[in-house]
Amino acid sequence: MEKKARKVYVIGHKNPDTDSICSAIAYANLKREMTGREYTAKRAGQINEETQYVLHKFHVDAPRLLTNVKLQVKDMDIHKIKGVEPGVSIKETWELMKKQSVKTIPVIKEGELVGLISTGDIAKSYMDVYDSTILAKARTQYKNIIQTLDGELITGNEHGYFVKGKVAVGASSTDMMEEFIQKDDLVILGNRYESQACAVEIDASCLVVCQDAEISEELIRKAEEQSIVIIRTPHDTFTAARLINQSIPVKYFMSKGPLTVFRMDDYVDDIKEQMTKKKFRDFPILDRHGNFKGFISRRRFMDVSKKQVILVDHNERSQAVDGIEEAEIQEIIDHHRLGNIETMGPVFFRNQPVGCTATIVGQMYEENGVELTPVMAGLLASAIISDTLLFRSPTCTMVDQNMAEKLAKIAGIDLEEMAAEMFHAGSSLKGKSPQEICFQDFKQFNVNDKVFGVGQINSMNKEELKEIREKLLKYLEEARKEQKLHMVYFMLTDILDESTELLCCGPGARDPIIEAFERPEDEDPIILKGVVSRKKQLIPALAGALQQ
Repeated sequence: MEKKARKVYVIGHKNPDTDSICSAIAYANLKREMTGREYTAKRAGQINEETQYVLHKFHVDAPRLLTNVKLQVKDMDIHKIKGVEPGVSIKETWELMKKQSVKTIPVIKEGELVGLISTGDIAKSYMDVYDSTILAKARTQYKNIIQTLDGELITGNEHGYFVKGKVAVGASSTDMMEEFIQKDDLVILGNRYESQACAVEIDASCLVVCQDAEISEELIRKAEEQSIVIIRTPHDTFTAARLINQSIPVKYFMSKGPLTVFRMDDYVDDIKEQMTKKKFRDFPILDRHGNFKGFISRRRFMDVSKKQVILVDHNERSQAVDGIEEAEIQEIIDHHRLGNIETMGPVFFRNQPVGCTATIVGQMYEENGVELTPVMAGLLASAIISDTLLFRSPTCTMVDQNMAEKLAKIAGIDLEEMAAEMFHAGSSLKGKSPQEICFQDFKQFNVNDKVFGVGQINSMNKEELKEIREKLLKYLEEARKEQKLHMVYFMLTDILDESTELLCCGPGARDPIIEAFERPEDEDPIILKGVVSRKKQLIPALAGALQQ
């Protein structure tokens, strides 16, 4: 059995920002360089325009979407075995089963599973079949008969089919043969010329001449004229008669269905019940195109390995990809507060009080002596620009700034220019609906049974922020009701001015803000000077006011 290589997914949070995506890509690359194993960056949600701009600039493909990490059939060890085509003989199929040490084999036509043949089905072909016309009913090809009997074709078309008549042994006198042998029968014969000539005279479909007996040129010529197939075999009459049913094609005895099959993308939880109800040892697996991929057995079902993941830029279950409780978390690389993700065993957990996960990833490249390419350096530098608002966020540290400057030098970019381009791409309204703007960077929180959401747009352009404000004012109430939230807040953050205009929506939404930031009750719009960070400035203050 071919053991499935363990793949490790490196993935950020559900509402991926530039740090979440770029850190996943760079850390997956670091792990590949260090271990030679397969580490793949994934994303748990839609990529925003800022991140798309960064990826495009450095010619990097976006990680593929991974909606959940629940166990799937494709995570199991699938027993890949060679199947047979419907026309293959029982004998050839049995030999292949012995060679592969399997008790069930798939019958495949052009990649598609059309049936299953088991040792039980083959036993039935020997023990339960007494019908002398079964070869004809099964439309047995002459080449199957030749192969099964280790024979050679003397005359006739080996690609033809035996479709009419019975199988008979011509060991009697010619008088008796004329009584029980009819036109179109298949006759197993010895070396007696009279018997061979009698079978030709009756116009049998096929003559099987045993023990490599001689056949006269005259009989061969007559047989050719009458389109009679002649096969010569080294076996004696008894052995030939015993073996010939093994030439029947497997399609005649195979189980045709309805077959219990599973797909590669099926979730293990969804198929558990079906597997316990059925008594089969093995279950066929198909890909999304319906092609056969292999078998899974009950034993392999019990030994299924969980998906292996590394989390970057988060450590809270609410932000993690769906099904995280079913995955095997190997590492967590983060810069946020400690959350509530639980692991089955000890994991490598690196959490530092810096402004960006990319800063930590950059440090890990240095610590492990892995060279940063201009592309990887560019991605990490862009992530630091994004998360620290080009060092203006209170979450930013000198560690972040020093790392960004080193990375920018390797990548050959100017940090100020890159920031302007990124933030412009991220705040661009081109082709966006109010809903898309609202939810492109939106997170939910729960404090004292109050569920609220906070969105944010960062821009270096005041006119752009003004346009966004006009689009959102009418939409926020609709968003609040759709998401079933008590309150919705939206931060319009001016990076150059280092301030935020805060839009408030919902009953009593203004009150905790007015209290937390000591603003005048009638202030409209609410301008929060020096507030640019949702995580470090707005949420702690808002949570404190709500708790009071």
